[in-house]
Amino acid sequence: MKYIAPSILSSDLSNIHNQLKELEESGCKYLHIDVMDGHFVPNITIGPPYIKSLKKHSNMIFDVHLMIENPEAYIDDFVDAGADIITIHQESSPHLHRLIQQIKDKNKIAGVSINPSTPVDTLKNIIDDIDLFLIMSVNPGFGGQKFIKSIENKIIEASNMIDKSSKDIILEVDGGINKDNINNLKKYDIDIYVSGSAVFKNGDIKENYKYLMEVANG
Repeated sequence: MKYIAPSILSSDLSNIHNQLKELEESGCKYLHIDVMDGHFVPNITIGPPYIKSLKKHSNMIFDVHLMIENPEAYIDDFVDAGADIITIHQESSPHLHRLIQQIKDKNKIAGVSINPSTPVDTLKNIIDDIDLFLIMSVNPGFGGQKFIKSIENKIIEASNMIDKSSKDIILEVDGGINKDNINNLKKYDIDIYVSGSAVFKNGDIKENYKYLMEVANG
Protein backbone atom coordinates (compact mmCIF):
# COMPACT_ATOMS: atom_id res chain seq x y z
CA MET A 1 0.00 0.00 0.00
CA LYS A 2 1.27 3.45 -0.94
CA TYR A 3 0.22 6.52 1.00
CA ILE A 4 -0.30 10.24 0.48
CA ALA A 5 0.78 12.37 3.43
CA PRO A 6 -0.85 15.80 3.08
CA SER A 7 1.42 18.62 4.22
CA ILE A 8 -0.31 21.17 6.42
CA LEU A 9 2.15 23.76 5.12
CA SER A 10 -0.40 24.29 2.33
CA SER A 11 -3.48 24.06 4.52
CA ASP A 12 -5.71 26.85 5.77
CA LEU A 13 -4.52 27.02 9.38
CA SER A 14 -7.55 29.12 10.32
CA ASN A 15 -9.74 26.18 9.30
CA ILE A 16 -7.38 23.33 10.08
CA HIS A 17 -9.71 21.27 12.25
CA ASN A 18 -12.32 21.02 9.51
CA GLN A 19 -9.65 20.21 6.94
CA LEU A 20 -8.24 17.45 9.11
CA LYS A 21 -11.75 16.07 9.51
CA GLU A 22 -12.13 15.95 5.72
CA LEU A 23 -8.84 14.07 5.41
CA GLU A 24 -9.80 11.54 8.06
CA GLU A 25 -13.19 11.02 6.44
CA SER A 26 -11.28 10.23 3.23
CA GLY A 27 -9.28 7.54 5.02
CA CYS A 28 -6.06 9.53 5.31
CA LYS A 29 -3.48 7.75 7.50
CA TYR A 30 -0.51 10.14 7.57
CA LEU A 31 -0.33 13.89 8.20
CA HIS A 32 2.94 15.61 7.27
CA ILE A 33 3.90 18.48 9.56
CA ASP A 34 6.76 20.75 8.48
CA VAL A 35 8.56 22.47 11.33
CA MET A 36 10.82 25.35 10.22
CA ASP A 37 12.88 27.68 12.39
CA GLY A 38 13.90 30.48 10.03
CA HIS A 39 17.55 29.43 10.31
CA PHE A 40 17.96 26.00 8.75
CA VAL A 41 15.44 27.06 6.11
CA PRO A 42 14.22 30.57 5.23
CA ASN A 43 10.77 30.26 6.77
CA ILE A 44 9.13 29.92 10.18
CA THR A 45 6.14 27.66 10.75
CA ILE A 46 4.93 25.96 13.93
CA GLY A 47 6.22 24.32 17.08
CA PRO A 48 5.31 21.68 19.68
CA PRO A 49 2.36 23.55 21.28
CA TYR A 50 0.53 23.76 17.96
CA ILE A 51 1.18 20.10 17.19
CA LYS A 52 -0.07 19.15 20.64
CA SER A 53 -3.31 21.03 20.01
CA LEU A 54 -3.79 19.30 16.65
CA LYS A 55 -3.21 15.88 18.18
CA LYS A 56 -6.29 16.34 20.35
CA HIS A 57 -8.43 16.48 17.21
CA SER A 58 -6.86 13.80 15.03
CA ASN A 59 -6.16 10.07 14.94
CA MET A 60 -3.77 10.32 12.00
CA ILE A 61 -0.10 9.39 12.23
CA PHE A 62 1.79 12.65 12.77
CA ASP A 63 4.77 12.66 10.44
CA VAL A 64 6.85 15.53 11.85
CA HIS A 65 9.63 16.85 9.61
CA LEU A 66 12.16 18.94 11.52
CA MET A 67 13.83 21.52 9.29
CA ILE A 68 15.59 23.17 12.19
CA GLU A 69 19.04 23.77 13.63
CA ASN A 70 20.07 21.86 16.77
CA PRO A 71 17.23 19.31 16.51
CA GLU A 72 18.71 17.35 19.42
CA ALA A 73 17.49 20.09 21.77
CA TYR A 74 13.86 19.66 20.72
CA ILE A 75 13.29 15.94 20.15
CA ASP A 76 11.67 15.40 23.54
CA ASP A 77 9.38 18.39 23.04
CA PHE A 78 8.04 17.00 19.76
CA VAL A 79 7.64 13.54 21.26
CA ASP A 80 5.61 15.02 24.11
CA ALA A 81 3.55 17.03 21.58
CA GLY A 82 2.40 13.83 19.85
CA ALA A 83 4.78 13.18 16.97
CA ASP A 84 4.66 9.57 15.77
CA ILE A 85 7.42 9.95 13.18
CA ILE A 86 10.30 12.38 13.68
CA THR A 87 12.50 13.12 10.69
CA ILE A 88 15.68 15.12 11.04
CA HIS A 89 17.96 16.44 8.30
CA GLN A 90 21.34 14.93 7.50
CA GLU A 91 22.60 18.48 7.05
CA SER A 92 21.39 19.69 10.46
CA SER A 93 23.70 17.71 12.75
CA PRO A 94 27.09 15.95 12.71
CA HIS A 95 25.71 13.42 15.18
CA LEU A 96 23.00 11.66 13.20
CA HIS A 97 23.42 8.28 14.84
CA ARG A 98 23.02 9.80 18.30
CA LEU A 99 19.89 11.66 17.19
CA ILE A 100 18.37 8.58 15.61
CA GLN A 101 18.90 6.67 18.84
CA GLN A 102 17.39 9.55 20.82
CA ILE A 103 14.23 9.28 18.72
CA LYS A 104 14.11 5.49 18.93
CA ASP A 105 14.60 5.56 22.69
CA LYS A 106 11.25 7.36 22.78
CA ASN A 107 9.68 4.52 20.73
CA LYS A 108 9.10 6.77 17.73
CA ILE A 109 9.81 6.13 14.05
CA ALA A 110 13.16 7.74 13.20
CA GLY A 111 13.63 9.33 9.79
CA VAL A 112 16.47 11.16 8.07
CA SER A 113 15.98 13.59 5.19
CA ILE A 114 18.39 14.91 2.59
CA ASN A 115 18.18 18.16 0.63
CA PRO A 116 18.27 18.13 -3.20
CA SER A 117 22.01 18.88 -3.31
CA THR A 118 22.97 16.22 -0.74
CA PRO A 119 24.17 12.86 -2.15
CA VAL A 120 22.24 9.74 -1.21
CA ASP A 121 25.39 7.91 -0.13
CA THR A 122 25.84 10.30 2.81
CA LEU A 123 23.47 7.91 4.60
CA LYS A 124 25.23 4.69 3.59
CA ASN A 125 26.85 4.22 6.99
CA ILE A 126 23.65 4.64 8.98
CA ILE A 127 21.05 3.23 6.60
CA ASP A 128 20.48 0.19 8.82
CA ASP A 129 19.77 2.43 11.80
CA ILE A 130 16.96 4.51 10.30
CA ASP A 131 13.30 3.66 9.87
CA LEU A 132 12.50 6.20 7.16
CA PHE A 133 14.46 7.87 4.35
CA LEU A 134 12.96 11.17 3.19
CA ILE A 135 14.15 12.68 -0.08
CA MET A 136 13.43 16.34 -0.66
CA SER A 137 12.36 16.94 -4.27
CA VAL A 138 12.30 20.72 -3.78
CA ASN A 139 14.56 23.02 -1.81
CA PRO A 140 12.96 23.08 1.65
CA GLY A 141 11.36 26.17 3.08
CA PHE A 142 8.22 26.90 1.11
CA GLY A 143 5.21 25.06 -0.27
CA GLY A 144 3.99 25.10 -3.84
CA GLN A 145 7.38 24.58 -5.49
CA LYS A 146 8.05 22.62 -8.69
CA PHE A 147 9.38 19.06 -8.48
CA ILE A 148 13.08 18.90 -9.39
CA LYS A 149 13.27 16.38 -12.23
CA SER A 150 16.80 15.20 -11.48
CA ILE A 151 15.64 13.98 -8.06
CA GLU A 152 14.24 10.90 -9.80
CA ASN A 153 17.80 9.57 -10.02
CA LYS A 154 18.19 10.02 -6.27
CA ILE A 155 14.94 8.15 -5.65
CA ILE A 156 16.35 5.21 -7.59
CA GLU A 157 19.63 5.37 -5.64
CA ALA A 158 17.81 5.51 -2.32
CA SER A 159 15.54 2.63 -3.28
CA ASN A 160 18.56 0.51 -4.22
CA MET A 161 20.28 1.38 -0.95
CA ILE A 162 17.18 0.37 0.99
CA ASP A 163 16.93 -2.91 -0.93
CA LYS A 164 20.49 -3.75 0.06
CA SER A 165 19.95 -2.91 3.70
CA SER A 166 18.93 -5.34 6.42
CA LYS A 167 15.76 -3.44 7.31
CA ASP A 168 12.33 -2.62 5.95
CA ILE A 169 12.83 1.14 5.56
CA ILE A 170 10.10 3.54 4.48
CA LEU A 171 10.96 5.63 1.40
CA GLU A 172 9.27 9.03 1.44
CA VAL A 173 9.48 11.84 -1.14
CA ASP A 174 8.49 15.42 -0.36
CA GLY A 175 7.98 18.38 -2.68
CA GLY A 176 6.13 19.30 -5.84
CA ILE A 177 4.12 16.08 -6.06
CA ASN A 178 0.82 16.67 -7.84
CA LYS A 179 -1.73 15.25 -10.27
CA ASP A 180 0.56 15.93 -13.23
CA ASN A 181 3.55 13.92 -12.07
CA ILE A 182 2.39 11.28 -9.62
CA ASN A 183 1.56 8.84 -12.40
CA ASN A 184 5.19 8.98 -13.52
CA LEU A 185 6.57 8.78 -9.99
CA LYS A 186 4.62 5.67 -9.07
CA LYS A 187 7.03 3.56 -11.16
CA TYR A 188 9.53 4.08 -8.34
CA ASP A 189 9.26 2.22 -5.06
CA ILE A 190 7.99 5.18 -3.01
CA ASP A 191 6.01 4.32 0.11
CA ILE A 192 4.82 7.80 1.13
CA TYR A 193 4.25 10.79 -1.15
CA VAL A 194 4.12 14.12 0.65
CA SER A 195 1.78 16.50 -1.14
CA GLY A 196 0.61 19.90 0.05
CA SER A 197 -0.79 22.23 -2.60
CA ALA A 198 -2.18 19.37 -4.69
CA VAL A 199 -4.29 18.20 -1.74
CA PHE A 200 -5.47 21.48 -0.25
CA LYS A 201 -5.93 23.61 -3.37
CA ASN A 202 -9.39 24.75 -4.49
CA GLY A 203 -10.93 23.44 -1.29
CA ASP A 204 -11.55 20.04 -2.91
CA ILE A 205 -9.58 18.19 -0.24
CA LYS A 206 -11.43 14.88 -0.36
CA GLU A 207 -11.45 14.69 -4.14
CA ASN A 208 -7.80 15.71 -4.46
CA TYR A 209 -6.66 13.24 -1.82
CA LYS A 210 -8.65 10.34 -3.21
CA TYR A 211 -7.38 11.01 -6.74
CA LEU A 212 -3.74 11.00 -5.65
CA MET A 213 -4.24 7.82 -3.62
CA GLU A 214 -5.91 6.05 -6.51
CA VAL A 215 -3.10 6.94 -8.91
CA ALA A 216 -0.35 6.02 -6.41
CA ASN A 217 -1.91 2.61 -5.88
CA GLY A 218 -3.15 2.06 -9.42
